[in-house]
Amino acid sequence: MKTIGYILAAFPVLSETFIGTEMRAMQKRGHRIVPIVLTPKTFPGQEIDLPLVESALYLPDQPGELALRAALAPSLSAPRGLAFWFAQCKSPRRSLLWNAWKVAALARANGCEHLHAHFAGGAASHAIVAARWAGLGVSFTGHGHDIYAEPEDLPQKLSAVDFAASTCRDMSDEFKRLAPETLVRRVICGVDPTRFRPRSGLTPDNGRYLFIGRLVEAKGGADLLAALAQARQQQGIALALDIVGDGPLRASLEAQVAALDLAAQVRFLGAKPSTWIAAEGPAYRALICPFKEAANGERDSGPVVAKEAMAMALPVIASAFMGLKEMVAVDTGFLFPRGDQDALTRVLLAMEALSPLERRRMGNAGRQRLCSLFTDWHQAFDLSAAIQQTQPAGGPSFKRFRHRGLA
Repeated sequence: MKTIGYILAAFPVLSETFIGTEMRAMQKRGHRIVPIVLTPKTFPGQEIDLPLVESALYLPDQPGELALRAALAPSLSAPRGLAFWFAQCKSPRRSLLWNAWKVAALARANGCEHLHAHFAGGAASHAIVAARWAGLGVSFTGHGHDIYAEPEDLPQKLSAVDFAASTCRDMSDEFKRLAPETLVRRVICGVDPTRFRPRSGLTPDNGRYLFIGRLVEAKGGADLLAALAQARQQQGIALALDIVGDGPLRASLEAQVAALDLAAQVRFLGAKPSTWIAAEGPAYRALICPFKEAANGERDSGPVVAKEAMAMALPVIASAFMGLKEMVAVDTGFLFPRGDQDALTRVLLAMEALSPLERRRMGNAGRQRLCSLFTDWHQAFDLSAAIQQTQPAGGPSFKRFRHRGLA
């Protein structure tokens, strides 16, 4: 199995659990993983990611000598990398080339045969130039903000990689629209069902609903609070909600809670690590994902939180939007039109009207669906197959260094 260099803008990042999950799953498939990170080490991250952090190579720690040595020995595919370097506009050309040379040297020194970036921003640019300079295969996975809100030279990147990985069908369609000749692979971000388990036996739920996500417009938190108020006004039912996450809209949402007199129903718990979600999540009645498109185009393409909830046998209430409509089936939860507060109110009340046994059956069906389609094993299988089938762009002409780096 190939040795893969993961090119990441930052690592670890608390909210980006899918990156560590994928790297560990790829290791289980037999790949050796070399994380190469463009920015200094960041904290906090997930505790489970610490072994990957220890093995990561942080570009700012690497000496300029690496770039110079790589610059003097391009591979046969280097002209393709330079063509992309010249065509792209978002990354400063001088720093992009210099750092890509560093990445190329580290990749070859560590025996990498393929470079894969997460997010289609600067990490993808560096991966493309470095891989072509070193004669390696290259790919990236798109997510949400990087594709829909602030895309950077996306048609050029799609045309420059060996394949692009999408996280849902809608993103696949967008990639093909932008670059019809690009090979697109759908690689759905999965979860480890052994980490996220249902509550035991016949233990009842805690009677509260759960929302997990950054507090930004695309997560639909304001719509959810409005629906809670509407449910109380229409049916006299005060649904209890815990909000897990933080972000720029927290103050606005807290003000909305006060204005709607929801303080007795809604708790803001702040950002939590995945260990908290795995431990506390199974107790909840259902997960709510009212995600939608923000005014700037931002959207969540394939929310991992919905799959974590399914693994914990929680019913899921979600907008029929992007990857959510692929995850949630009629027997695993309720879908509603994105941004429709009235429809959200109706499905909240419908979930509350179910018996505990009906909700339990719905949650169990969700876990079965997750285990059949959306685990980290499925994610690694699909990505591994795509990478194994990729042929190197051109043989390297510079020597492999014996050490992991010169720092």
